[in-house]
Amino acid sequence: MNKKEVIKQIGKNIQNARKEKGYTQETFSELMNVSWSYVAKIESGILNLSIGKIAEIADYLDVDINTLLEIKN
Repeated sequence: MNKKEVIKQIGKNIQNARKEKGYTQETFSELMNVSWSYVAKIESGILNLSIGKIAEIADYLDVDINTLLEIKN
């Protein structure tokens, strides 16, 4: 799996966790105090997030960071 695929997978994991919490992209962006487009870019795999930002998102979603970092082949 290459770097781009890993970033996309993490974005998808974040999207799945967000949906499981019942948040729309808009409500989640308000919770994080970021723009809706920022959340969309994360979930689509456009942004390469730092591990610190992924940990912050895990806290907002109340999930273990491993849930967001899980790579499925």
